[in-house]
Amino acid sequence: MKPLAQSPEIEVEVDEIPPLRRSLRVAMVSETYPPEVNGVARTVACVVEGLRERNHAVQLLRPRQRPGEQGALESGEAGADFQEVLMRGLPIPRYPHLRMGVASKRSLVQLWTLRRPDVVHIATEGPLGWSALQAASYLKLPICSDFRTNFHAYSKHYGIGWLNKPILVYLRKFHNKTQCTMVPDAGLRQELEGLGFHGVRVLARGVDTQLFSPQRRNPALRAAWGVADQDPVVVHVGRLAPEKNLTALIEAFEALRQVQPRARLVLVGDGPSRGELQARVPDAIFAGMRHGEDLAAHYASGDLFIFPSLTETYGNVTAEALASGLTVLAYDYAAASQLLSNGVNGWRAPLGNAAEFQRLARLMAGDIGGLRAMGVAARQRAEQLSWSSIVATLENIYTGLVDAQSLPVRPRTSPRLAA
Repeated sequence: MKPLAQSPEIEVEVDEIPPLRRSLRVAMVSETYPPEVNGVARTVACVVEGLRERNHAVQLLRPRQRPGEQGALESGEAGADFQEVLMRGLPIPRYPHLRMGVASKRSLVQLWTLRRPDVVHIATEGPLGWSALQAASYLKLPICSDFRTNFHAYSKHYGIGWLNKPILVYLRKFHNKTQCTMVPDAGLRQELEGLGFHGVRVLARGVDTQLFSPQRRNPALRAAWGVADQDPVVVHVGRLAPEKNLTALIEAFEALRQVQPRARLVLVGDGPSRGELQARVPDAIFAGMRHGEDLAAHYASGDLFIFPSLTETYGNVTAEALASGLTVLAYDYAAASQLLSNGVNGWRAPLGNAAEFQRLARLMAGDIGGLRAMGVAARQRAEQLSWSSIVATLENIYTGLVDAQSLPVRPRTSPRLAA
């Protein structure tokens, strides 16, 4: 193991990875990673672990989440197939628990010249992702990217709707500089292609069915919430913020409570809308941020999952709720459009139809026994979402990009000369 030349952005040691059985070196670039709690972080972690299980070497580039944090190499926890490169990070406005990475093109060119990856996978479009895009383009490395967050849609929820078009222009420019942009469903692919994005491919999302499971249901936790066995518990997991359309959640819960007065609402997560929600539903349980098995227990200890967001690219929490054995109510798009079958494992309301969303909440509240049967079907649907098959598909995408990059460029022949 030898040290990398000093750089103000990068703190890492270069591990000499021997050419054993692994077929690819993948540089994974992400602004977020566990223990941070969000769908992108969890998904990237599952992909990293899946690639390592398939004998690929992964170099993870991410922001340093707290002062003095050590990466896997620094702490001695890295294997020959894994390296973490920790960048200087700055807090993200309105998301103080997250940090965006700060790196220069020059520093990443230096890093990848010393240890050249076969493919660069950029999971997020922030400053770190942009620097990685510039460096990988300079070195003529194959690049793929993920379209994960509707930042252009979020802007209207923070009083900066006028930024919608500039943000969309940036995202289109960013992704069109890569050879492939991956999205979780065909609907989003069609939307992006209509907006001028090129090279869009569908790569489904999986769910950790060992972590998220009905077996995590915890009677002691329900007792702490003050609910009896027969009392229905509505769970919501996610950031408490304007872009999550939480007014629709409260209205749906109030409609449900007309049928089930003893119903309780449990909100897992935090954010700028917490105070407003506490004033609106003072007897709700505000569980704050939860992680790992604790988070899984909060899912599984509920009975119904209501997810009203209209700004998701996928919505990992939908799959996690299904895996936890919860019946789900959501709008008919993103993950819900793929995973929910009306009356089987949940209900889908027409996109943006708040009145129908509330009607379905009342309908579900009137059949608590049916909810439990639907929860069994929910679990069965989630068991089909294997991360191993999804990572295998991603591996094929990487291989195709690498092969295309290595093909010789054939000179164009003038029809006149050919004659």
